[in-house]
Amino acid sequence: MHHQKAKNIFLGRDGEIRGNCAEAVLRAFKDTMGVEENLLALAKGHGGGRAPEGYCGAYYVAKLLIEKYCCLEKTQEFEQYFKELASSLKCNEIRQARKLSCVGCVEKAAEFIATARTNKMRAQLPNLS
Repeated sequence: MHHQKAKNIFLGRDGEIRGNCAEAVLRAFKDTMGVEENLLALAKGHGGGRAPEGYCGAYYVAKLLIEKYCCLEKTQEFEQYFKELASSLKCNEIRQARKLSCVGCVEKAAEFIATARTNKMRAQLPNLS
């Protein structure tokens, strides 16, 4: 669900206002994770390779969400997952490799966050057996 919402935001579909890759990932989780408004403004400037150090905006924002709102212990796993799929963490290198499109980066970043959150919530449930 979140990955589809992120994709729709990135593409400006299904009534969503179009956003860059960083905005798409952040806005997809805004309500369910209680993301602060100041982060939304930050994301506006992080699309198209403008995230710090040239990182992919979708990766950069997803990492921020994982560290701040989800599951800090998944940060390293996310980095490896994303790099394996996209061939790099840097926007220009990802585009040159043509292994994963920008919309693919948005979808995969959102999928990882959603899965990590679901697994964390399941782990916190009491064992009823």
